[in-house]
Amino acid sequence: MENNTNQEHAHVLIIGSGPAGYTAAIYAARANLKPVLYQGIQPGGQLTITTEVENYPGYPEGIQGPEMMVDFEKQAARMGADIRYGMATSVDFSSHPFKVVIDEEKTLTADAIIIATGASAKWLGLPSEQRLNGSGVSACAVCDGFFFRGKEAAIVGAGDTAAEEALYLSKICSNVHMLVRRDEMRASKVMQDRVLKTSNIMVYWNTETLEVTGEKKVDGVRILNTKTNEEKQIPIDAFFVAIGHQPNSGIFAGQLEMDEQGYIKTTPGTTKTSIEGVFACGDVQDKNYRQAVTAAGSGCMAALDAERYLSAKGH
Repeated sequence: MENNTNQEHAHVLIIGSGPAGYTAAIYAARANLKPVLYQGIQPGGQLTITTEVENYPGYPEGIQGPEMMVDFEKQAARMGADIRYGMATSVDFSSHPFKVVIDEEKTLTADAIIIATGASAKWLGLPSEQRLNGSGVSACAVCDGFFFRGKEAAIVGAGDTAAEEALYLSKICSNVHMLVRRDEMRASKVMQDRVLKTSNIMVYWNTETLEVTGEKKVDGVRILNTKTNEEKQIPIDAFFVAIGHQPNSGIFAGQLEMDEQGYIKTTPGTTKTSIEGVFACGDVQDKNYRQAVTAAGSGCMAALDAERYLSAKGH
């Protein structure tokens, strides 16, 4: 750890800055807990790579994801949260007060910690996928399917989430082309049956995505059948990637209880982790809902849980 000249103490330290982190900051600041929030590598989280957000209550006209996160940040700052740019690079939760190192150089101690580091969508890693991200390429059918009403869509994936999103898209889009890498799906039997029984979902087995095509926006996808070696171009307007999410929980490994995918375990109905005084909210502990509104709700819970913990401890 660093020497004390570069050390600072925070009553409540919030790590991460999506809807969960900013909402936790709003509530913690209003409770006079003087929260310090470090924004992390992607200030605003996944919403900063989303374009239009139309499903967040209170925005009848919809709002751009990045703009919404600026609003969240401004509100937290107005309430008195100390918002800083920087990334937590290591933590020590083995003793009180907790220690967190920022950008590998500055050490903070804290009486309570709120983790809101979120999750990142897994991508195929194609240059064309990144180039057209937000212009027809998306990792969230529930967020963006609406914009492709009556149009052709493709979705890559073979698990329950991919099956669920394909079914969701089938109700909105004219046709859904589901691209499955192997000759079977990982999804549960019941989900597979639903997909296969849906007339406007076409499943392509043994299929690899070579390239998403389009200049300014998606106009097609080039695929390869790995059994027959046949290449094919499918005209589409939207390309959804549903190959899973990765929780941003690496720095907490070995300190907090996690599930096999790395999501931080919390006591059901609370944001309490396996260490008293450390709370987790948003997508880093939620693999089921993963919506801005549920993340914000759990950020509120984390601040209230932290407040109760600190007052019980007499802090």
